[in-house]
Amino acid sequence: MLTLQDIQHAAARLHGQVLDTPCVESRTLSEIVGAQVFLKFENLQFTASFKERGACNRLTLLTPEERARGVVAMSAGNHAQGVAYHAQRLGLRAVIVMPRFTPAVKVERTRGFGAEVVLHGDTLEEARAHAYALADQQGLTFVHPYDDAAVAAGQGTLGLEMLQAVPDLDVLVIAVGGGGLIAGVATAAKALRPGIEVVGVQTTRFPAMVNAIKGTQHPQGTSTIAEGIAVGTPGQITREVVARLVDDLLLVDEGDIEQAMLMLLEIEKTLVEGAGAAGLAALLRHPQRFAGKRVGLVLCGGNVDPLLLAAIIERGMVRSGRLVRIKVSARDVPGVLARITATVADAGANIEEVHHQRAFTMLAAQNVDIELVLQTRGAAHIQDVLERLRTAGMQAERL
Repeated sequence: MLTLQDIQHAAARLHGQVLDTPCVESRTLSEIVGAQVFLKFENLQFTASFKERGACNRLTLLTPEERARGVVAMSAGNHAQGVAYHAQRLGLRAVIVMPRFTPAVKVERTRGFGAEVVLHGDTLEEARAHAYALADQQGLTFVHPYDDAAVAAGQGTLGLEMLQAVPDLDVLVIAVGGGGLIAGVATAAKALRPGIEVVGVQTTRFPAMVNAIKGTQHPQGTSTIAEGIAVGTPGQITREVVARLVDDLLLVDEGDIEQAMLMLLEIEKTLVEGAGAAGLAALLRHPQRFAGKRVGLVLCGGNVDPLLLAAIIERGMVRSGRLVRIKVSARDVPGVLARITATVADAGANIEEVHHQRAFTMLAAQNVDIELVLQTRGAAHIQDVLERLRTAGMQAERL
């Protein structure tokens, strides 16, 4: 059974090998969600994820014989980089099995830490089975991403740091995939502060731990923006700890996570991946659950694909009304586009895209639909732009 002593010993081993990341209050987020919010910036670790903690702790516990043979891990993301980086630091051979669909940037980053990357299988399960086969064939020690007491103890060290930085936290909100992070944090927190609440968060598309603990039958999806917690089956070790120590498990939607990622980028000027934003997403989705409490959130990772980030930013601007698509219907005569653009400019909006639609419209043949994508200041500004266009004699509507 995982104990506080295990985590304290792990903290001693990790001292000087991983970053004691800041845990500070976000006054702006606190005002928005109605709770006092403290952020643990694990995205500042060298590999941009808390996964380093568990990997490093597990590697330091290897016997001399195991160290000589090396380790193998299966991961398509942060665990791969954590194992590869600390194996390189400790002078160990590391083999990382990744599914064939793994983005090239993650493969190259893992290789950059000196690991031998093996691309195998089209699913995580196939890659995991191959990793176990390599462990048997080559005498390598398998380093599990979450279902390992030493790994969970390493992850739990950030719980010690949070309570040292902010001793009077009321609740910790932790993203849950396989359960290694929440198992370690809950063990540390409940031992030090029995009255503290520990709340887990999963995405509605991957609710495996929620189903396992609550006995629900939520369907499982195939993809999520929070890929770091996209785990189909929770760990056996971690499930036992969650059942015993975690007070509640919540679900959040993809839109909640996108909004949280964008808020952290805009307000805190920090880049957080989907899994890392799940805690804030829970506060946005369930504000009454945390109202007035001192809440600790773990920004557990910051590895996100730039193209995905660009899409999230653009979608967020649409949701907030800072990017809008409108349709203007007018007589198809010379100068009409100039009148439209001048009216939009006078209203203080910026035109990002223009598209004339003559064929695919129900308007009379001498009329034209002009679709515009505008940069605006929000919903009130959009309405002002539409009213000005209508006053100028044109039909205008938001799409």
